[in-house]
Amino acid sequence: MAHVLLTLSRRWALTPVALRIAVIYLAARLVTTLFFVLAGSMSTSLSRFGADAGIVDFVLGWDAQWYWLVAENGYPSELPLTDSGDVAENAWAFMPVFAILAKIVGFPFGSWGAGAFLVSVVAGYFACVALHRLLRDRIGASAAMWAVTFFTAGPLAALFQVGYAETLFLLLLFLALDAVARHRYAWLYLLIPVMAFTRPGILAFALYLGLHGILRWVRRREDPLATREIVHIVALGALATAAGFSWQLIAGVVTGDPGAYLATELAWRRHWVVGGVEGFIPFEGWIQASQFWFGQWGLPTWGGPVALILLVVAAGVALLRSPQVRAVGTDLRLWSASYLLYLLAVFFPQSSTFRLLVPLSPLWGAVAVPRSRVWRLGVLAVGLAGQWLWIYHVYALGNTFWQVP
Repeated sequence: MAHVLLTLSRRWALTPVALRIAVIYLAARLVTTLFFVLAGSMSTSLSRFGADAGIVDFVLGWDAQWYWLVAENGYPSELPLTDSGDVAENAWAFMPVFAILAKIVGFPFGSWGAGAFLVSVVAGYFACVALHRLLRDRIGASAAMWAVTFFTAGPLAALFQVGYAETLFLLLLFLALDAVARHRYAWLYLLIPVMAFTRPGILAFALYLGLHGILRWVRRREDPLATREIVHIVALGALATAAGFSWQLIAGVVTGDPGAYLATELAWRRHWVVGGVEGFIPFEGWIQASQFWFGQWGLPTWGGPVALILLVVAAGVALLRSPQVRAVGTDLRLWSASYLLYLLAVFFPQSSTFRLLVPLSPLWGAVAVPRSRVWRLGVLAVGLAGQWLWIYHVYALGNTFWQVP
């Protein structure tokens, strides 16, 4: 038996990386599919999806409906209003790249949903390949493969199989991070605009490029910084910044309302804030949300901001001091810090918080660094359990405010 296991282990080690990742990815997708089937059998008339919901319902559920609406009808030239006169939820909150690509891919099948599923699944696989490439030279090939396993089978793995833009954005993001790490800046002139119109977050990448440029300048004696690279970094930072604000400009031009995009995003926040929201103020969302959730849990609302400060300090310490996090490299830590700061500035923490954290997936490398097999199998087990809990609450139940993905 031991000889057979050793032979299988050697054959596995000699298998091309892309094929090994494909095997892991397909196994993870099978598990997620089984979870979906189980969730569908547990869905009731009280769920958003109704009794005996099917996988197709889940693929096309929640935000996938908005992407489908964008693909079929485009964006409204006149912002819809609520009875109170506030801007209502509308398609301007959703970027066009995924929606249009899904329509193109789904055209031969006569189904946008089929296209959305295929784009998510295929982009998810290549995102795993790109993540392995991004991590292998930092933490080793074995740990990188475990990081890919955690990524593809983790708590948010349902996103690989539904009509959301996350996996496509992650593929672009991992390629962009790898290009920066290898100083192949020319690729970013293509990647940045596509990222910007796939999913919000490109402003975090602009901040990351700025920090990357500062770090390279500080380390220019150990890592020579050519003039052309300085030009690339500055130009790309400007491009990412312009791209990050361009959607607001486009929405303003089409609707005739300069604040159309921000008003649209705030339409979702109004459901959570008593008395509504007057306008966007950076960093205000987290303070409001911390007070809201502490109130929901029966705790003093003043404790929310205190807990928020402690959370920010803990995240900063982990990025700066944790040896596991430091193992993934300074540039990925800078990206993580940039994205967390971006979320802190613009996001209102609610039920979608975990989904909004998936661009931090390179940090799975830090989780994979410990070489203990017990640790790694334990992380995998916890990830699978978390995946089922997420699918159960979001799809099988999906009937209250905190069960929105």
